[in-house]
Amino acid sequence: MQVVESIIMAWQSLIANKLRSILTLLGISIGLFAIIIVMTSIRAIQSSVEDIFNSIGTNNFIIQKYPAVRVGHGLAGKYRNRKDLTIEQGDKLKKIAWLPSAVGISRSRGGKIAKYGNIKTNPEVELWGTNLDDLKANDVEIISGRAFTEFDMQSGREFCLIGSDIQKKLFENLDPIGEVVKVDGYNYKIIGVCKERGSVMGIGQDSFVAIPLRLFTKNYGSDGSFSFVVQASSKDNILQTMDEVISALRVIRKVGLMEENDFEIVTNDQLIEQFNDLTKYFKIASGIIAFIALVAAGVGIMNIMLVSVTERTREIGIRKAVGAKKIVIRLQFILEAIVLSQIGGIIGIIMGLIGGNLIASVLNVNTAIPLDWILIGIFITTCVGVIFGSYPAIKASNLDPIEALRFE
Repeated sequence: MQVVESIIMAWQSLIANKLRSILTLLGISIGLFAIIIVMTSIRAIQSSVEDIFNSIGTNNFIIQKYPAVRVGHGLAGKYRNRKDLTIEQGDKLKKIAWLPSAVGISRSRGGKIAKYGNIKTNPEVELWGTNLDDLKANDVEIISGRAFTEFDMQSGREFCLIGSDIQKKLFENLDPIGEVVKVDGYNYKIIGVCKERGSVMGIGQDSFVAIPLRLFTKNYGSDGSFSFVVQASSKDNILQTMDEVISALRVIRKVGLMEENDFEIVTNDQLIEQFNDLTKYFKIASGIIAFIALVAAGVGIMNIMLVSVTERTREIGIRKAVGAKKIVIRLQFILEAIVLSQIGGIIGIIMGLIGGNLIASVLNVNTAIPLDWILIGIFITTCVGVIFGSYPAIKASNLDPIEALRFE
């Protein structure tokens, strides 16, 4: 009952001094807002980024010339000077390595325009040269028509598969199977429509035209580096498969015994870890801002509580005269400081959640509610109230009741 009464008295004190309380609440709110908006935004983006990375597959890994994330100066030349990954190397890898269940070989060109008659798409289409293992590893499903066959791959016939976005934009009221779509002046006959994969962070995954790899090299040449997606037989077997593939590819590319790999292995776990490394600096910056704001707010709380002690000296004297113990007086003022900081903290958390999810909405990613950081924020504001409210509370409890009663 004493705690409840102290909380009620704390609330009444805040209401009685609205402007002073609002200014003090503002500091706490800014501190919590800074950290919650950053954490909410990062959590929302991280969720969508993980969806992109997990699309690689839990038992897949990619081999490519360049690393997925390039950080640091002077490294561009190092990667650029590497030998390209070729179709021949991919074919050799498939023959030498026994553990992979699939070795996909692919290359794509983005920013293309697909046309059907007088209808055309925006320049956002990806032309995807692929082999059968690549389609298998990427878990491409056909919902209409048929998939590529080995004969399609070897014959060089101008067949293609299209993503669901291409179907919606060019063939809204028409069955696309058997129709011809034009990309870069080349005509491709549609034999299948792929199942929709959705979009991540506003980036569509269904605006593509997939053609046989042999046909891709016929039209665009084999210069440049291809990428390989290797599928292990299971998630448990991925490390052994990776070791075998690295060893085989080093032999194929004639990499010296003491030389480092001249290709990159990319897994979804590595990409997620790299993303977390990049975002940690934003977290640190928001933490510093929040710390400074909370310390400033804590000083403000201490100041307002000291003023409150002075204003209520006679009240404190009366309470002590009728038997109130020191611990009761201390509890009252500490609870006032906690209530003050908690209200400011809750306002900051709510504003941070709204702001963070607005950013997520603009980036077209899923919204997020970082419950762990909300609890941390509430804990921090409680600590601020206790730490900065202790001195005023001690000062109030140590007042001499006779002197307090005589205070005007």
